[in-house]
Amino acid sequence: MTDTPSTPAPNLTTNSADMTSHYIHWFRNSAPYINTHRGKTFVIMFGGEAVNHENFSTLIHDFALLHSLGIKLVLVHGARPQIDKNLQDANINTPLHNDIRITPRDAMPYILEAVGAIRLQIEAQLSMGLSNSPMYGSRIDAVSGNFVTARPYGVRDGVDYQMTGEVRAIDVDAIKNNLVHNHMVILGSMGYSATGEVFNLLAEDVALNAAVALNADKLIFLGSDSGIEIDGRLQSDMIPNEVDRFLRGKDINREIHYFLQCASEACRHGVHRTHIISYAEDGALLEELFTRDGSGTLISHDPYEEIRRASIDDVVGLLELLTPLEDQGILVHRSKERLEQDIEHYAVIERDGMILGCAALYPLDDRSAEVASVAVHPEYRNGSRGADLLAFLEQQARSHGRYKLFALTTRTAHWFVEHGFSEVSADTLPEARYQTYQNGRNSKVFAKDL
Repeated sequence: MTDTPSTPAPNLTTNSADMTSHYIHWFRNSAPYINTHRGKTFVIMFGGEAVNHENFSTLIHDFALLHSLGIKLVLVHGARPQIDKNLQDANINTPLHNDIRITPRDAMPYILEAVGAIRLQIEAQLSMGLSNSPMYGSRIDAVSGNFVTARPYGVRDGVDYQMTGEVRAIDVDAIKNNLVHNHMVILGSMGYSATGEVFNLLAEDVALNAAVALNADKLIFLGSDSGIEIDGRLQSDMIPNEVDRFLRGKDINREIHYFLQCASEACRHGVHRTHIISYAEDGALLEELFTRDGSGTLISHDPYEEIRRASIDDVVGLLELLTPLEDQGILVHRSKERLEQDIEHYAVIERDGMILGCAALYPLDDRSAEVASVAVHPEYRNGSRGADLLAFLEQQARSHGRYKLFALTTRTAHWFVEHGFSEVSADTLPEARYQTYQNGRNSKVFAKDL
C-alpha cells in the first residue's frame, strides 16, 4: 500500500498500448530538455485574460510541474480586464493614449483591488495540493513584495499620464534570494516609488525589465494566439531583425505588438530566448519547452537553426541521418571512420543539438568541387533546408576560388536541376574524379557554374 492516490489500472487495449508507447517515447526524448532547464530562471508573463480563461487552472499545474523540475520561476501577471470591470463598476473613466492607460489618482484603489485579487488567486491555486489533482505532493512557497521600483510615466505629447508609471529598477538581490530558497516569485503590474507612491505599470514592461535584470534564461509570454503568423503560417522562430521588419507597417493587435517589442528588446539585452505561446491551448507551455518543434514562436538572438561547418562531435548525428538513405541506395555508404576522416568537408544544420541536415563539399581541383551527401531529416523536408545547405556550400566554394560544382546522383536528379545544375557527360569530371566514377552505381553527373 502506498500513500499516493490510487488510480484505476489502465485498460491495455491496442490503442492504450500505442498511447503508452507514445508517452514513453516523448518522456525519454524530453530528458535532454529537463536536464537543460534545471536550475535556469524563466520569467513568464500572462495577462488578466489568461487568468479568466478556463485553461488557467491547468497552467497553474504546469507552473508547479516546472517548479518541481528545478526551474526557477518568476510569474508576472497583468490585470487589464479585471481593472476595466472595477473602474466601470465605479464609473471612473481612464482613457487610453497610445494604448497606455491614463490613471487618475482616484482610480488607484480599484486598480490595487484588481491586481491584489489576482495575486491572491494565483497564490491560492499554487497552494492547492489535493490528492485528486496534479498538484498532489507539491510544496510551493509563492512570494510577492515590493520588488519593482517605479517612476511616473510623466507628460508625453502634452498628455499627463498621472499615476501611470514605468519600471525604474528591479530588486534583483531580493528576487534571487527567494529563487535560491526554492520560492516562486509573483510580480504584478504595480510599482513603488521611493516616496511611497504606487504606480500602475504595464505587465509587459515589468516582465521585460525583470528578465533583463535577472539575466533570465527565458522570457515567456502567454497570449491568446499560438504565436506569430505570417501569411497564415505559424512562425516557429524569428530573430530581432525579422521582428523589426514584421512590426513595420503591420496592423497587428496590441498584445502581439507589445510581446514582439519586448522580445526584440530582451534579445538585445542578453535574454537569448523569448517565447510567445498560447495560454488557451492545453499543454502549449510544456510542448514549447520539452519538444524540439515547440508550439509557438521563439525569438532568439541567433537563428534557432544554425548552418555551420561540421565537427568531430557531429559524426554520430551524421550517421543517424545518412544510414537510412544509404540503406535505400540513395547515398553511397560511408563508414564512421570515413566520416571522421572527411568531417572537415561537411556542413550541417543543427537544431537544439539535433542534426537535421547535412551536405559535403569535396575539392576536385583548383577550380572545381563536388557536392555530396545532401540529406535532410524526413520530418524536416518541408522547407528550404536542402537549398540553404547548397547555398552555404556554394559560398564556401567561392571563398576558395572554386567556381564549378559537380554532383553525382541516382535518385535526386530533378532536385539538382531545380537548383541550377545541368546534366553533363561523365568525362567532363576532372581526371582524378573520372577515374573513380565507374563504381557500379551508374550515377548521373550534373554541373553548375557559380
